[in-house]
Amino acid sequence: MLGLDPFLAAYGAPAMLGAVAALAAGGFAKGVVGFALPLIGLSLAGAFVPYPVAVALLIMPMLVSNLAQGLRQGIGPAVDSLRRFWLLNLVLVVMIALAAQLVVALPDRFLFGLLGVTVSAFGASQLAGWRLRFPARHRTAVEVAVGVVAGFFGGLSGIWGPPILMYLIACDLPKLELVRAQSLSFLLGSAVLLLAHLRTGVLNPVTLPASLWMVVPTMLAMAVGYRVHDRLDQRRFRMLTLVVLVVSGLNLVRRAVF
Repeated sequence: MLGLDPFLAAYGAPAMLGAVAALAAGGFAKGVVGFALPLIGLSLAGAFVPYPVAVALLIMPMLVSNLAQGLRQGIGPAVDSLRRFWLLNLVLVVMIALAAQLVVALPDRFLFGLLGVTVSAFGASQLAGWRLRFPARHRTAVEVAVGVVAGFFGGLSGIWGPPILMYLIACDLPKLELVRAQSLSFLLGSAVLLLAHLRTGVLNPVTLPASLWMVVPTMLAMAVGYRVHDRLDQRRFRMLTLVVLVVSGLNLVRRAVF
């Protein structure tokens, strides 16, 4: 296949098929709950290729899928969401650019374990009934803190959704607005991650063509996921979102331990 020969020579056909399945699973989940492409894609693809390669494979599917999802209701609503959460997104992209430089320096197991524990703890606390609440006057400080934490994890792992989602849930956004706002944050972060990893070498002549090919299974599976999403009411949507978080986080912990 066009551009895939270097990747196949380096990692083999089983790794390619495993990556396709991982991105398809992540794309379906993203269509259903609006996120979890990197959570699921990274945890599954990491079983077939080294951690930095798994991150590279995710970058182009994240960029394209978040663009499509962020603009699903049109340009006007997307612009409104960007205006509302401009500070959060600004801090996020700066931190992603800085933290991405550490990807090639930190061990895989540390990254998987740190992220997995954080994600699982957040999802489980939400399912247990805990809700993040903060006074309106503290919104600026909270957005900065969330952007810093999310950008740190995002630059290291390509996964910055859980802190962003935690904050947006606390804002009590309706289902459509929640998905749109998080997708636009993910889109901006994906663009920065693309530029950062062209510099670090994580994206290179071997991994970049493979990442472009991964867009195909991701978008096809996401289209199927949309059908489930459109049938979910607000309560079921939120519950499913949290379950996906917990399961994905535990899988990352499993990857770190074993």
